[in-house]
Amino acid sequence: MLGRFLEVSVRAPDVAASLAFYESLGFVQAPVGDAWHHPYAVVTDGRLHLGLHGASIESPTLTWVRPDLARHLSALAAAGLAIEAAVLDDESLHRLEFRDPSGQSVTLLEARTYSPPRLPVAHASLLGYFEEFGLPTTDVERDAAFWEAVGFVAFEPQRRPFPRAVVTSSDLNLGLYDLDLRAPVLCYSDPDMPARISGLRERGCEFATRLPRGLASSGVEILVAPEGTAFLLTTGLD
Repeated sequence: MLGRFLEVSVRAPDVAASLAFYESLGFVQAPVGDAWHHPYAVVTDGRLHLGLHGASIESPTLTWVRPDLARHLSALAAAGLAIEAAVLDDESLHRLEFRDPSGQSVTLLEARTYSPPRLPVAHASLLGYFEEFGLPTTDVERDAAFWEAVGFVAFEPQRRPFPRAVVTSSDLNLGLYDLDLRAPVLCYSDPDMPARISGLRERGCEFATRLPRGLASSGVEILVAPEGTAFLLTTGLD
């Protein structure tokens, strides 16, 4: 129903600084089009595509591409999506905006805004393997039902390494986290994550000084990017 996943869109006041940060971690820049009038760059490790927007957007926003967007407006509304904003004029890139029950911002665009670069299959960043977009929620069952209604598949909740449930689609996993997180996180894993974290600290990367209750005993850390994007680094989610 939502289309093809495009990117996790984040507000980056200094796009150049954020771009340099991600490239230093092994992310690769993607060629972007001229859809936006504000500064815009995209970086990817092959699994995650992160859109860096030099504009006051809701951050982070989950962004999909849905061709013929105007034609699908009524069907999306009939599915229960409360559309907060719609740009469907003849001079702009068509887009719709809504939220999930937890307040997570979602945008649907008419067309792609960048071209994915070709990367080797084994390409990886210094962060490890991108697992999922971690979404804090106070009602896992409610949010899982919402995402199922728009085409995701929900799995049974888990208690370890922390309370969560996963809803998945062909191109994105969402982790519904029953945690007191201040904002969503991008979750990366690697069995040797402690060594990765040590290397990132040596590079001068910033980490959260305090972890939410429920994470402190899970052997994880939260890396904070220059623009404020949070990365949950863990040895695994099983």
